[in-house]
Amino acid sequence: MKFKSFIAALAITLSTALSAATMPESISITYVKSPFNLQNIVMKERGMLEDAFKADGVSIKWRVINSGAVQGQAMASGDLDFSAVMNTASVLMAAGAGNPIAIASGVAHPQKIFALIGKPGTNYSVKDLKGKKVAGPKGTVLHQLLVAALVKEGMKITDVDFVNMDPGKAMTAVVSGQVDAGLVAAGLIIKANAAGAKTIATCEGYVSPNLVMTVRRDFAEKYPEAYEKVVATNRAALAWIKANKSEALAMGAKEQGISMADAEKLYDWSGFYDVLTEADVKSLEADQAFLLENGMMEKKVDVRALLLPGAMK
Repeated sequence: MKFKSFIAALAITLSTALSAATMPESISITYVKSPFNLQNIVMKERGMLEDAFKADGVSIKWRVINSGAVQGQAMASGDLDFSAVMNTASVLMAAGAGNPIAIASGVAHPQKIFALIGKPGTNYSVKDLKGKKVAGPKGTVLHQLLVAALVKEGMKITDVDFVNMDPGKAMTAVVSGQVDAGLVAAGLIIKANAAGAKTIATCEGYVSPNLVMTVRRDFAEKYPEAYEKVVATNRAALAWIKANKSEALAMGAKEQGISMADAEKLYDWSGFYDVLTEADVKSLEADQAFLLENGMMEKKVDVRALLLPGAMK
């Protein structure tokens, strides 16, 4: 009996050890509320990842990193496992710089949620920005929007005085008249418009923005079960949002500090989705060509190789 008990205990110990080996001790993932990342908000507020990994004893570490460029750097250093929301321009730039990044799932196709605005009292067109000071975050879809808008008018980024600045600070600088124009997103557009700053352009006609969930490639390879569980939880968050829209919008409105009416507007602008399609791949290829042509990306990458199995149909 003692021998049998020993064998049973050993089997349990081995099983536990094998289970632990397939799961990390912790998972670090970004918490990014802007522009209107409702899946990310709902997933965190409802403790969905914590619940999903409770039985595995895996702790969830939320990291507030708003810049796509900084997210890519954090993945390269191994400090970040997942970016819950990253625009594909930042993904391509990070991959082109050699960062070990991969696309895990879709998040949103937001056309109207990114904008170029002019300071109050002006009615600028894109052409009017020549020689003007424009503030916004470098290495993002907003940066891409500015470059694309200038190129369409026969100009280059060097034709404006571009100042690298966080969207929130850019909005403040525009509204106060410290800069002539700024690159902002989501609720910041609504607030800027209310303060008299008119929208010069959105992504429509210039850029096809795509927000995705990304993962550090070696994490996905080392912990495939954990990777799949994070993706499944993110998609479950979107399913919950669709089934409980009013409750989800209330969460988003509270986190963003906006009204329910504004939350509804941002929801309509966002174009939430979860599984990438062939159209997304073609869009990535077109974006890469644009980024390379305009010196925003260091090196060409295999776009299809960026997508992990299960990321697309």
